[in-house]
Amino acid sequence: MIAKSTIDEVNTRLDAISVVGDYVRLEKKGGRFWGRCPFHGGGQEKTPSFKVDPDLKMYHCFGCGKGGSIINFVMEMDKLTYPEAIKSLARKIGIEIVYEEGSYSKIENDSSLKEELFELYRRTTNTFMHFLHEKEAGKEALSYILKRGFSQEIISLFKLGFSPVDRDFLHNFLRQKGYSNDFLEKSGLFSSNYKTFSLFSGRLMFPITDRQGRIVAFGGRALPAAVQPDGREPPKYINSPETEIYKKGQTLFAIDLAKNEMRQKKSVYLAEGYMDVMALHQAGIVNAVAPLGTSFTDEQAGWLRRWVDKVILIFDSDEAGQKAAYKAIITCRKNGLSCMLSDLQEGLKDEISGEKTVNYKDPADILQKFGPEVLKKTLEFTINDFEYLILRGKLQYVSTEGDINRAAAFMFPYLDSLDSEVEISDSITRIADIYKIQRSAVQKDYLQWKSGGNSKKYQDVNINKTESSAKNNFKIKRNAELSLLTIVAFNMELYRQLRSALEIREIDDPAAKELFIALEECYIHDQSGTDSLLARINDESLRNYIAERGTSGEFKGDSQKFMEDGIKKIKKKRLEKRLLEINAQMRESERKDGNLIYIDELLAEKLHIDSQIRELEGK
Repeated sequence: MIAKSTIDEVNTRLDAISVVGDYVRLEKKGGRFWGRCPFHGGGQEKTPSFKVDPDLKMYHCFGCGKGGSIINFVMEMDKLTYPEAIKSLARKIGIEIVYEEGSYSKIENDSSLKEELFELYRRTTNTFMHFLHEKEAGKEALSYILKRGFSQEIISLFKLGFSPVDRDFLHNFLRQKGYSNDFLEKSGLFSSNYKTFSLFSGRLMFPITDRQGRIVAFGGRALPAAVQPDGREPPKYINSPETEIYKKGQTLFAIDLAKNEMRQKKSVYLAEGYMDVMALHQAGIVNAVAPLGTSFTDEQAGWLRRWVDKVILIFDSDEAGQKAAYKAIITCRKNGLSCMLSDLQEGLKDEISGEKTVNYKDPADILQKFGPEVLKKTLEFTINDFEYLILRGKLQYVSTEGDINRAAAFMFPYLDSLDSEVEISDSITRIADIYKIQRSAVQKDYLQWKSGGNSKKYQDVNINKTESSAKNNFKIKRNAELSLLTIVAFNMELYRQLRSALEIREIDDPAAKELFIALEECYIHDQSGTDSLLARINDESLRNYIAERGTSGEFKGDSQKFMEDGIKKIKKKRLEKRLLEINAQMRESERKDGNLIYIDELLAEKLHIDSQIRELEGK
């Protein structure tokens, strides 16, 4: 188990804005930082409702109600257990993880598997790099990548390597390092049919990293001269399968290198392949990433939406690249991202004649032929997604078939991906003007297409709303008791005074009682920090309420006075409640039997309570 000292140090030293900023673009307003919530709506809110308090190290969203500590935020975003989140943050901050004596839980063992995989991929990357730079077997691969125009600095930055031709080498090497056969089977490095055969043989290797810079997978490119023993040319690229640490839809190539620049520029260049991204980085375009062997996904777009507003697509000019661009535009728009396309051909026109001087289809080709400065210049030429799709529709249907109706219908999925009725209406008008047809006809065809299609956009929104509201069953009522306990929750050094002045039997509100119990447990176990407290609260709506109140800033005044006033309010309210009960009992006694002794006792208690209330009021 991770030692308490490590957990306390992580809580003390973590920078809430830096941690959350890896997932959400934050802007400072007042004493807190605001952004679009990553938990609901895919980060597509028009008005940010998600806030972070850097002092309390907490987050809260007004929209969906989620909130908690920064450690809880990392657990939610990366789907980590508590120990995994602590380890992840400790690595980020540079804290040595200290363990206590005792047995490890199942959760810790699961975490250990991931840690071992991270270490395995780090070691394997170093091995491949050694082969590329130091071994005779890697000379051809190194020569190839240098001839493509890449510098040694870029090759080192991206940790490129070379996988040995001998398919048994890697397995034998790792077995000698102490890795078991069972573990290596789960690693994603070897064939599922031939357990000792490396997936990557004689290939230029591109390590794939997660957002934290940890290597989680590989892409392997066959060298141009490489041929299989049976004479067949091998697949150009082979990519790692999904594992415990690698999910294609959640990862983008070079995301760790690009994310800081993306935050600053609020835009990202999305290319097709590994070498295209490397070419862009060499040209000084650092905010560049690529999908991983699959189409650009909603999940990847959702991650980008946390950092950027605009995506510039750089896809190949061949038919496959054009189809991929179409899908990527729809994915961007569905996820609230504006979209442009880089016109590399326009950028390569001769400055004197205005004619295209060459027909190169991707950034890697341009880098090789013209160098980084020319590549950077070509990226200045862009076309917006609407104009690009209109151009494609004309070329595909009007120029070849003269079919204006199909050209207009080609735009319907794009219209369906827009989230603004004004934008949809304007786009319909523009389509009608371009093709010189009635606007009402375009709109009618679009609505007919939409009603007969498989769009689930509105249904999905309703489902999400239902799920969000279903999680908050426990009704939180703001009252003096809950306010007092919440003040102490954010100033836990006051709890010793609170427990001396107030007993849990004096608390009526069930939410306040649960918070009182959690504070007592933290006190008994000598735990401080909001994260430890929230971990002891079972009710999600109460955790969210505490986060909301904490990030509101209302408890940043004189907490000692807040607490003292709160205790007085609760005691006074309880005394006043008892007074009402006494008056009712006296009236009942007078009506029934007129027991003077009993009435005198009630009267004496009433006088005593009156005195206590005056004392609390300072009279």
